[in-house]
Amino acid sequence: MIMYSQQNEKGHLQMKKYSFTGKTKVFFGVTLKQIKAKMSFGRVTKGDIGGWIEKEENLPHVPGDAWVYDNVHVYGNACVYGNARVYDNACVSDNACVYDNACVYGNACVYGDACVYGNARVSDNARVYGDACVSDNAWVFDNAHVYGNARVSDNAWVFDNAHVYGNARVYSDASIFGDSWDVSPLCIHGTKFSVSVSSKTIISIGCEKHTIDEWEKNGEEIGKVNGLTKSEIEEYKLYIDLCKKWMEVHINNP
Repeated sequence: MIMYSQQNEKGHLQMKKYSFTGKTKVFFGVTLKQIKAKMSFGRVTKGDIGGWIEKEENLPHVPGDAWVYDNVHVYGNACVYGNARVYDNACVSDNACVYDNACVYGNACVYGDACVYGNARVSDNARVYGDACVSDNAWVFDNAHVYGNARVSDNAWVFDNAHVYGNARVYSDASIFGDSWDVSPLCIHGTKFSVSVSSKTIISIGCEKHTIDEWEKNGEEIGKVNGLTKSEIEEYKLYIDLCKKWMEVHINNP
């Protein structure tokens, strides 16, 4: 038998995809209720036990296949919807939103007015909060924090112990790890690989990550090993020099 919720604003009946198991827990002073799938959808099978939410508004029944799994806690005015998935021991709270095909997992937390959407991922012990947004195919992981009005988008990665905050923007194929950033790290689209200032001492070109001294000493050989032509090697020497000058302005003389 298919169950329906009350009519929505347009008068259409909404199908309920889960019910409550009757189990509750108190988490940071908030009573949360465990959910159970009433039907099969997406990656969820009818009868699957899900995570813990404060109220149905935290996980709308329609549209989409969004689901919270395992020991997840979603509460406050937070909302997980679309086809988003939150699993493991992750937490979404306050006014945060996780939607589209985004995933939050591990021990990650999204809170404040933060948003995670697109195909973005937040995992491990990462934190996204304040008015920060993580979108597109971006990934925030390890112990990284993204907060304030910061934005992480495109195919960018923020990881290790990096803190990206203020109005900083991390985008394109940038790879940022370690250190704190309140300015947008330099990122350049090269002919073959993207170039980014990944930490206060490291420049990344493709999968290669080295200090300025290492690039200046071994860059030509690294380029040859990675299949760069002579003209491309000269191109990337210019990028390394630009990164060096950028670091002198924004890091050595903030």
